[in-house]
Amino acid sequence: MKKFISFLLALFIAITQVSIIFADTEEAKLDIVSKSAVLMDASTGKILYEKNSHEKLPPASVTKVMTMLLICEALESGKIKEDDDVQISETAASMGGSQIFLEPGEIQKVDTLLKSIAVASANDACVAMAEYVGGSVEEFVVLMNKRAKELGMNDTNFVNTNGLPVDNHYTSAYDIALMSKELLRHKKISKYLTTWMDEVVVGKKQAKIGISNTNKLVKHYTGATGVKTGFTQQAKYCLSASALRNNT
Repeated sequence: MKKFISFLLALFIAITQVSIIFADTEEAKLDIVSKSAVLMDASTGKILYEKNSHEKLPPASVTKVMTMLLICEALESGKIKEDDDVQISETAASMGGSQIFLEPGEIQKVDTLLKSIAVASANDACVAMAEYVGGSVEEFVVLMNKRAKELGMNDTNFVNTNGLPVDNHYTSAYDIALMSKELLRHKKISKYLTTWMDEVVVGKKQAKIGISNTNKLVKHYTGATGVKTGFTQQAKYCLSASALRNNT
């Protein structure tokens, strides 16, 4: 009984301390061990917390936030359509890392490729869509950097569409928040950012491949709405996460 009472007292003290800490947000202290972080209100752009938020770092697959943004904007402008056929090139099919194992010469719909990027972080789908939207990967990267400047992403330089390790490819936590905020405006992609599991049909043999979201918060965090994970040996673990609670 004494142990039980002691436990309740300790629990009460802990809850009281937490209440005091968060009663005044000005005094709330977060101990974030990552090199860089930022917390932004997506509706206003107000920064609620930051740590080295403008430090230029490799973003790994979080790069794909910009890739998805340009695809969504091309869809909304009518430049491309969801049911457009995209022929997969040798270059796209040769991508390593996360992929859906596209084969050279096969045809895929824009919708399938976009879903594969958002859910499965597919590098091959990124390259296929970059070639389709931009005419080439190089031209698509030019569009990525142009859009970054328009959004005020002054800490960013993109060299590829998927975040695979390459020199001079970097962004910051602040810039990731800016492009993530912009991406979340598109209802089309929001559906896929919150998809936990799905499947795609790929290859000349039309094989069904199951895909699951690399962002485990979608399943385990109440209100999670996205956005993108990333990992390379150079970048380590990277995350753009969003959630909606009480209209915030």
